[in-house]
Amino acid sequence: MAIAESELILNPDGSIYHLNLKPEHLAETVIIVGDPDRVDRVTQYFDTIEFKISKREFHTQTGTYQGKRLTVLSTGIGTDNIDIVFNELDALVNIDLKTREIKKSHTPLNIIRVGTSGAIQSEIPLDSFIVSELAIGFDSLLHFYNSKSIQFPQISEPLVKHLDWDTNKSTPYVVSFDKKLGRHMQSDQTRKGFTITNVGFYGPQGRVLRLETSDSLLNEKIASFSYADKKITNLEMETAGIYGMAKLLGHRAVSMNAMIANRETGQFSNNPKKTVDKLIKYTLDKIISFSE
Repeated sequence: MAIAESELILNPDGSIYHLNLKPEHLAETVIIVGDPDRVDRVTQYFDTIEFKISKREFHTQTGTYQGKRLTVLSTGIGTDNIDIVFNELDALVNIDLKTREIKKSHTPLNIIRVGTSGAIQSEIPLDSFIVSELAIGFDSLLHFYNSKSIQFPQISEPLVKHLDWDTNKSTPYVVSFDKKLGRHMQSDQTRKGFTITNVGFYGPQGRVLRLETSDSLLNEKIASFSYADKKITNLEMETAGIYGMAKLLGHRAVSMNAMIANRETGQFSNNPKKTVDKLIKYTLDKIISFSE
């Protein structure tokens, strides 16, 4: 059955609505970044760039790095944008945009987030790298999908009790990275991560400027929680949505995090740009050796 025009929206040139991409513009390995300016910081290492386009916060470039075809795409901040990006990326490879019908053969994408994050444990050094094995969503994105089969209630339920979670907030969910891709991206240069995805940068992450938060002890509670000897390592704003949407749609995903802040010690990196650039180069070099 053809998908209605109101559900699968295309631009007049036949490209997907928000990303403004056509299937031929997309590589099967995609690096996603939050900041549109970071796209150029990734593709500066490319051998060639075959395609560029920008629409709103979604900036895309496709080219080759050491002979491997890659797409780099900025998502903007937050899981609401992740919902847009993942549905449209999936449509580009798994829906025939001309007939508006789902393809019989499924194409999986490899999707790697390269982003910044703040450590929640004092022993995690600034400028280190974390590969998120598990992600806790404080947002509500996955609750809008039939997603219980990919969640880990054995982790989220004790977490809710430990945090004395306010029922007015969305119930936390827990999802995992793709084990094959994620483990490949790990090395002695990275730490294993148990990551929280927050719905904002200030109050939701316990930052106080002029507004008082509803739970002044939230970050302390987060830092003291453990499951199977795993402590929560860091806070950011997209990873849980990435992992959830990737699993539901049949794609592989991993989140690479540069620790540019430590919330426990109150420190911030002296050179966050250098740290992110090191993570970009590390990620590129790991990607080209990944075998499906």
